[in-house]
Parts: sequence; structure tokens; C-alpha cells
Amino acid sequence: MAKGKKRKESPIRKLMKPQKVAIPIVIGVLAAAFMVYRGWDAKAFNNINWNTSTYLFLLIAFIMVALRDFGYMVRLRILTDKKISWRNAFDIIMLWEFSSAVTPSVVGGSGVAIFILNKEGLSVGRSTAVVMTTAFLDELFYVLMVPMLLLVVGTETLFPVELQKEFFGITLGTQDIFWVGYGFIILLISLILFGIFISPIKFKMLLVNVFKLPFLKRWAKAAHETGDEVITTSKELRGKPISFWLKSFVATFLSWTARYWVTNFLLLAFATGVISVNDHMLIYARQLVMWVIMLISPTPGSAGVAELAFEQFLKDFTPFGLAVALGLLWRLFTYYPYLFMGAIVLPGWIQRVYLGRKLIKFKDPES
Repeated sequence: MAKGKKRKESPIRKLMKPQKVAIPIVIGVLAAAFMVYRGWDAKAFNNINWNTSTYLFLLIAFIMVALRDFGYMVRLRILTDKKISWRNAFDIIMLWEFSSAVTPSVVGGSGVAIFILNKEGLSVGRSTAVVMTTAFLDELFYVLMVPMLLLVVGTETLFPVELQKEFFGITLGTQDIFWVGYGFIILLISLILFGIFISPIKFKMLLVNVFKLPFLKRWAKAAHETGDEVITTSKELRGKPISFWLKSFVATFLSWTARYWVTNFLLLAFATGVISVNDHMLIYARQLVMWVIMLISPTPGSAGVAELAFEQFLKDFTPFGLAVALGLLWRLFTYYPYLFMGAIVLPGWIQRVYLGRKLIKFKDPES
């Protein structure tokens, strides 16, 4: 290697940096402290009636967390034609979620996921195809669920008025952000459909030409690489039977539905009144809006933004004075476990994937 040339750091080495875990925890703690300072109601917390239904719904919420990850594991095995074992699928999902938890939501953990799948024995092309397919299925779920839920709940009660702000005489609120985000997701999924299933070559040409524009030139190389990845993905996925896509989407539906139902069951655990079916649909729908808000968050894993969004979007369904407490509990169920699980799984994965292969490679044939 030439003198002075900086060696490219692997995604796993980046994940191992202590600050990767420390930063989102610090942001989350600061956000929690701010929320407690602003709206903590000790009397409401002390008045919680800890009964059998409370513990039952907390248990079901935990089961939803497990179902979310189980659905991801099932999908991963389907997309890899079961070349990944259940045990290894668990490691991959935990590290994938860990990567997403320590990077800004807009960045995500896709790059790390491709690296991990490749180290698990899949080719780079197959790894790229798997990650791009998961992204496609996730966006497809979202695009389909939004209109279905809007037909049930409408838009009048979907967007909290409190989050609307005025900038230079123009009111920009949650509703504006949501529809812009939803439109972007539709555009994204349309481009993926065109690139993978219709004409990957034309897609690459379009992408490369767009990034020739002066203000986009700095990302021209990344655009070229993305075009190559789409071509590779298209080769991997074309010819897959309908059953492949149906099973993959069912697993996706299971994962995302369980992900959102965690919130519903947490609210049920502490509800002082009856939450109707329509209320549950509205809670589900508001989480779809929250997801867009969290997606554009610049903080790792939407730390800070998610807690505040929960309080604003779902306080209508929380007992008086408990919005802050339930927002923090929600993150304890859906976010912080992946920080700790990733930190636990990562050393063992490194030993299995790197050190294990070296031991096999350098093992004495006569031993």
C-alpha cells in the first residue's frame, strides 16, 4: 500500500466504535430529561393501577417485538433461499437493527447489511439484491397501508395541529411533511420497479445523466455504483415465482404490523378507558405519519425526535399525565434493546465470521 494512503475502514470497525452507541444514548437521555422536566406528572405515574391486564398487555407488547424480528428472519431466509440458518439470521437481523439504531434514519443500515450478508457467504451481488429487495418490500407495505388506513380513519384527526408551524408567512405542518414524504416514497418505489423489473440499463443511464448536473456531480460515482447494484439485483430477482414474492410480502406484513402493534398494546396496558377498534386504527395510522417524521431525523435512530413525536401524536390515547412516561417506555421496547443486543452479538459474530474462518484456513492438516 502506498505511503500515506488511508486504508478504507470496514463497516464493522465503524460499528465497534464506542461513540456509535454512546451518541444515540446521550441524545435519548437528554431528550428524556427534557420531556421529564417539561411534562412529567409524578402523581399520575404513582396512580397507575398495576393489575393483571397491565402485565398481560406488557407481555403481549414484548411478544410483538419478538414477532417483528421473527418476521424479518423469515423474510431473510426466503430471500436467500434458506442459505442463511436461523441462528445466523438472528445475528444478521440484530446487527442490521443495531446499525440502523446508531446511524441517522435517513442513512439507515443498508451498507452494513450488504457487508454482513457478504461475510455470511453470499456473493456481493446476492447480498445487494437481498438488501434492495427488503427496502422495496418495506416501501411497498407503506405505500399500500397508507390509503387503506386513510379510508378507515380519514385525515381530520390524523395530523396533530400542535405540530404545525409558520415559516415566512407559510404554514408548514405535519400534513405537508407527510404528503411530501409519501410522494417521495411512491417515486422511490416506482424507480425501483422500473430499474429491477423493466429496464435496469435505462435506469442506470437515467441515474448517471441526472447526476451529471453541476450541483449533483459530487455524488456521480455513488450514482454509477447504485446503477450497477440495480442491474445486479435485476439479474438475481427476475424469474422468481409469484410464491417467492407472496411469502416475502407476508413476512414483511407480519414484521411491520407487529412493529406498530407494540404501541397499541403498550397503550392498552395503561388505558383507563376503552380503546375502540377505530381508535386502534387511528393509533396505527398516526404511527405511519410518525415514521415519515422519524425518517428525516438527522439523529442516530431518530433519538430525541421519536420520543417527542410519540408524545405529540399519541397523547390523545394516553392517560392524563402519562404521555411522557409511555413515550419513554415505548423506546425502551422498540429502540434501546437493539443497541444492547447489537453490542452483545457483534463480538460473537466477529469471532464466528473472521476468527473462525482463519482457524479453518490455517488449521494444520495433520492435526
